[in-house]
Amino acid sequence: MKTFITCVVLAGSVGLFSCSSQTENKSENTADNGAEATSPAQAVVGQSGVIDESSSPNIVQVAVGSKDHTTLVAAVKAASLVDALSNAGPFTVFAPTNAAFDKLPAGTVEGLLKPEKLEALKGILEYHTYVGVLKTDYMQDGQEFEMVSGGKVKITKKDNKVFVNGSEIIASIPTSNGIIHVIGDVLLPK
Repeated sequence: MKTFITCVVLAGSVGLFSCSSQTENKSENTADNGAEATSPAQAVVGQSGVIDESSSPNIVQVAVGSKDHTTLVAAVKAASLVDALSNAGPFTVFAPTNAAFDKLPAGTVEGLLKPEKLEALKGILEYHTYVGVLKTDYMQDGQEFEMVSGGKVKITKKDNKVFVNGSEIIASIPTSNGIIHVIGDVLLPK
């Protein structure tokens, strides 16, 4: 698990180094315009900071644009997973809606967003993430998939509907680095 996260961070770092000349040019331009210049170390951002207006949006960009996933986005930010989920992937994310988080006992979300609960929050979010693209068309009843956290989720099919751990996949959204399956429940590791 830690090896995967390390690889994702390293891949993001490679992307940053390839963009460093643009960052330095921006710093120089800012200084030439009379504004306070920043050092290259201050200007460094992760993969999520790469601006590419011609490509399809990635998983994080799609989630940020969804009014139904503000709680999930806040959790991803609190767990410092924005850059990891902005990398090339591919990833499959089972994305609980705000209403799914509202089903949890009162205070659960707020508690998980506290810095001392960072590892628990990461574990839950990693239980919603699979490395690879899982399209519903190819999912079979009874299949199990090992998530980033190491836990497994189980797929069931009934009446042309697909469920992950009993939660129906409401919608599927392809992204530039994988796919998002919108679900109505938060998946809790067993």
